[in-house]
Amino acid sequence: MKTVIGIDNGTQSTKVIFYDFENKVIVASASAPHELISSNDGTSEQKAEWWIEALESCFSEIEPEIKKTAVAVGVSGQQHGFVPLDKDGEVLYNVKLWCDTSTASECNEIEASYGSGESILSEAGNRILPGYTASKILWLKKNYNDLYRRMQHILLPHDYINFYLTGKYTMEYGDASGTGLLNITKRKWDKDVLHALDSDRDLSECLPFLIEAHETAGQITEFISSRLGIPPGLIVSSGGGDNMMGAIGTGATDIGVITMSLGTSGTIYGYSDKPVVDEKGNLAAFCSSNGGYLPLLCTMNCTVATEQMRNLFEYGVKEFDEIASKAPAGSEGVITLPFFTGERTPNLPNGKGCIVGMDITNTKKENIFRSSLESAIFGMRLGLDSFKDLGFKVKEIRLIGGGSKSAVWRQIASDILNLPIVTPVQEEAAALGGAIQALWALDHIKGKKTDINYLVKQHVGLDNKKSCIPISKNVKIYNEVYKTYNKYVEALTEIFK
Repeated sequence: MKTVIGIDNGTQSTKVIFYDFENKVIVASASAPHELISSNDGTSEQKAEWWIEALESCFSEIEPEIKKTAVAVGVSGQQHGFVPLDKDGEVLYNVKLWCDTSTASECNEIEASYGSGESILSEAGNRILPGYTASKILWLKKNYNDLYRRMQHILLPHDYINFYLTGKYTMEYGDASGTGLLNITKRKWDKDVLHALDSDRDLSECLPFLIEAHETAGQITEFISSRLGIPPGLIVSSGGGDNMMGAIGTGATDIGVITMSLGTSGTIYGYSDKPVVDEKGNLAAFCSSNGGYLPLLCTMNCTVATEQMRNLFEYGVKEFDEIASKAPAGSEGVITLPFFTGERTPNLPNGKGCIVGMDITNTKKENIFRSSLESAIFGMRLGLDSFKDLGFKVKEIRLIGGGSKSAVWRQIASDILNLPIVTPVQEEAAALGGAIQALWALDHIKGKKTDINYLVKQHVGLDNKKSCIPISKNVKIYNEVYKTYNKYVEALTEIFK
């Protein structure tokens, strides 16, 4: 038996899989949770050392004989997190995460220094949003200038795991495009954006060497080999952000396939063979981690809304879904604006969660619960409409993330988006994507210029038992409810600014 290792460093946990690529089955897996440092000012941070502790814990749970079968490693990581290191590779400060909204003012400063947000969008491809890495760098400069001056390397979470495994500083184009520092069309670090961030220091000297998606980040060092119990010298593929790896793990590596993830955040993305810049700014203009581009919409509140309601009413997931399923489509007019942690799309970092439309007849648990499920998909519909406006022909949605396990949520998604919903057989799409990319890199090392779409077709299966199609009467109802939802968002936008 031969396996490839897929590692997914997520917000809530680290997951590791050993994938037997000859028999197309995951033969071992493990996960370990992460803590979170958060406060009311929008701060969301983690310590990089927690990721390493979680990773080592995962490997300690895998049977030694299985670990010996590994031939390559691929790493997925939560996007945008800012890992500053000194000249010796020591982490200087807590990692500010993708969901950290405390740097909204720094975003405004960078855009104003550049000229305007619109000019950055048109010239570099993306505005500077609170989720991205750029504003986090300026925040460190302003708040811990002594640490900023010592900073010699800027990495993202998956890059840091690669660094831990190989001792090499690298970054690939997919995750790099989520920093806000990469010119998407030129596929180069944007000197003007870097100058707008810091006019006195050449930050390009802190940014790692950019490698192509099929290239390797390095090889497992002997020290890490002995520590994790895996063979020395294993290649580590370029890796990528969790959405980029999720695209590979669900088959969104070719034109026409759209993937939607219902996790802590909500994302919807699809492959393009050319840069896609959304002038409205709804879709991020990202590169993919398989050599192309991956326009993407991200909301910061997806399962967040349902978890808030479950915790408030003290219900488990199964009970919550059962109660929500008793409400009709549209929740009798109850609408949730799920901006509990601020929001990225629409750009409302100071947004708040709201439940609106309640009256003496519809204020029921089942309506409130179903409304929280519906609200996450309304956020995704903005992305789907943006894809359609840009000429994408969408036939189905491939659904992943914790929300994909909910039958009622899958049907709501199908009805609101008016598309068939299918789910992959393997639930850990990002980790599987890392494993498939590792296979791709391994083939290139051997001189085989394998098309990654060939590998995707071989290793990504779909679970037809969990598929669903739109219910026409619900589609009509949701078209009207979505209009009302947008009216509430528009009306409250001024308050949230």
